[in-house]
Amino acid sequence: MLRINQVIFDVLVLLRPVIRCIEAHDRDLARQLKDASSSILLNSGEGSGSRAGTRRERYSNAFGSACESTNCLFAALGHGYIESIDPALLEKLDHVRAVFYKLTR
Repeated sequence: MLRINQVIFDVLVLLRPVIRCIEAHDRDLARQLKDASSSILLNSGEGSGSRAGTRRERYSNAFGSACESTNCLFAALGHGYIESIDPALLEKLDHVRAVFYKLTR
């Protein structure tokens, strides 16, 4: 298991109240954020148990899901569903993206 999985778990915990807030305004966007953020952890786990090319593909998927999660947050902010984005949450997502970017290059 990768050490980054703890950071991903922290992201999921930080997203709980944000997803509930977004859901009050836009159920589809909340579902997309929930699915994308869960996908980060799930692809990380699947990649850890895979070999070579499959591992890289799963880590690439985790990277994409981290990007999607971040953009869901900015979409919610832009639509006025949330007032702000926790800087600690953005920092953790940035760290997750950096790790998976490095693992896929």
